[in-house]
Amino acid sequence: MNNPATDPTEPLSNAADYEQALDFLYSFINFEAKKQDRYMASKLDHTRPRRLMEALGNPHANLPAIHIAGTKGKGSTAAICAFTLRAAGYTVGLYTSPHLQDFRERIRILTPDDADGRISQPQFTRQINKIRALENEFPDITWFEILTAIAFLHFAEVGVDVAVVEVGLGGRLDATNVITPLVSVITRLSLDHTELLGNTLTQIAYEKGGIIKPGIPVVTANQEPDALARLQEITQERGCGLTIVGQDWQYAGNEVNHPTQQTLTISHSAAPELIPDGTQFTLPLGGEHQLENGTVALVALQHVQKQFPKLTLPVLQAGFASVKWPGRLDLIHPGDAKTPALLVDCAHNPDAIRKLRDALHHSFQYNRLWLIFGTPADKDVPHMLADLLPLAHHTAMTTASHPRSATPEQLAAIAAELGFVVTAVPDMHTALTTTWQQAQPSDLICVTGSIVVVGDLLNQWESLQSQLLANKVTHQSL
Repeated sequence: MNNPATDPTEPLSNAADYEQALDFLYSFINFEAKKQDRYMASKLDHTRPRRLMEALGNPHANLPAIHIAGTKGKGSTAAICAFTLRAAGYTVGLYTSPHLQDFRERIRILTPDDADGRISQPQFTRQINKIRALENEFPDITWFEILTAIAFLHFAEVGVDVAVVEVGLGGRLDATNVITPLVSVITRLSLDHTELLGNTLTQIAYEKGGIIKPGIPVVTANQEPDALARLQEITQERGCGLTIVGQDWQYAGNEVNHPTQQTLTISHSAAPELIPDGTQFTLPLGGEHQLENGTVALVALQHVQKQFPKLTLPVLQAGFASVKWPGRLDLIHPGDAKTPALLVDCAHNPDAIRKLRDALHHSFQYNRLWLIFGTPADKDVPHMLADLLPLAHHTAMTTASHPRSATPEQLAAIAAELGFVVTAVPDMHTALTTTWQQAQPSDLICVTGSIVVVGDLLNQWESLQSQLLANKVTHQSL
């Protein structure tokens, strides 16, 4: 069978058609780029995604799915689920957001022969044209509603065995909430997008718990008491079984002589017939928080194992070991006798920054830390910087091409209010080139603050790498 993501029978891409399709998509409201006053029914029509799907023939209706919401870790959890199902031989639709480097990363079909599987330009164009034909019927449709419809149309057309679907924002009013999944998953909750979702964990749990459907089992990370109590109320009201990772399932972990790989051990299993106590999984993702994400993914997969019987224990272990999720504690250059190490991490809120800080303390060895930081202006920048700046020998503030990005000067001013002297640098190329020249071989450079800033670096890394390595060698030989 031809690979559905790179089918040779697919007509060659017409770049102009694809660009026109993208222009059409970006002409609609994009809440990733433009803050909304409030995430509520008066601003978002919660009936519109379902009406749109009906007009398109309900492409989501027959998609077996795992639906994942949460503040932090939902993308990693989705990737672990998808790569493990792929390892079992299934064709897996993976819908995530935002993208790191290429817009088409958001809609992927993973097969045993293809671990990338991003939607092709002709496939994207064809699906968006179906929606364009309905434009007059849905004058207020949003960017993310269109994108979600494209994903479900693509998955249905290819005929995926299972879809792993990450919520875009919140859950209750999210466009992905049209699906009725096999299992609903809530990863770790923390305060983020508070202007949209509420400024307490109870309010955020209510929004995220909006994906919970009557009678559908729920898997959650072990939340703070207020958030967990709200999720328990929702599951009881809707007659759902609730599995709490950290209580019903318990886990431990240790690094395997590598800062971005670790061993996950299930110390107590609630399904010992499939996953006995003491079972170990190699997880190629760094940071202690990924142990929780990995266990949440494992429990979600255990819940769907009856529908996907090829998910045997050896396959689960092989799938975990195969996971690829770039940009998350990603050591893209390990360093050597002549060059510093380079780490990128998409931490974008105080909770994620604390996890990065802990990893920098415990998982990496270096002499001096050099930070390159950029983030959207609407984030809790003071708390993010208060956790990170004390670790750094020097920090360069930069920005990326995104309408919500704070300017380097704005970030430098916040740092100054906290008592730190930093450098404002106009772009990522300049920030990395300057920092690289100053850092020594035993040092670590860390680029963080947002997925946009990390993606900006990764998009330049192939060309930058050869330039930086050559310059470093020349500089040291002088």
